[in-house]
Amino acid sequence: MKYLVMVQGTQADYEGMRGKASGRAPAWNETELQAMYAYMGAISDDLSESGELLDAQGLTDPAQTRLVARGPDGKAVITDGPYSETKELMAGYWVVDCASLERVTEIAERVTRCPGPDGLTEYPVVIRRIQDDARDL
Repeated sequence: MKYLVMVQGTQADYEGMRGKASGRAPAWNETELQAMYAYMGAISDDLSESGELLDAQGLTDPAQTRLVARGPDGKAVITDGPYSETKELMAGYWVVDCASLERVTEIAERVTRCPGPDGLTEYPVVIRRIQDDARDL
């Protein structure tokens, strides 16, 4: 079965990774940042070696996000980020093909142990099964 494993974050988290601390996120130093990239890269490498990895990407910060919605008049309303009213957004993901929900849960649990600076917000890792066909609704 295919699953989407989502990592979450906020604009403040991305700013923290650039070394700019705020009340909502600590500043990362270069050593912490490299440890995080190495840790996440090792997960991707292991999933690739096991044949479970279909895709994995980190996403740019919410400030580079654009929302497109339909307004009351039926015309598109386009809003550029960041969105202060939005809590966390997807910061990156893996698409995996695993034998079971238990296996993908093991992967997500490993993701939760990613290193970072003291005071880092720990977001849950979200697992969503990818629909195979209309029967999965």
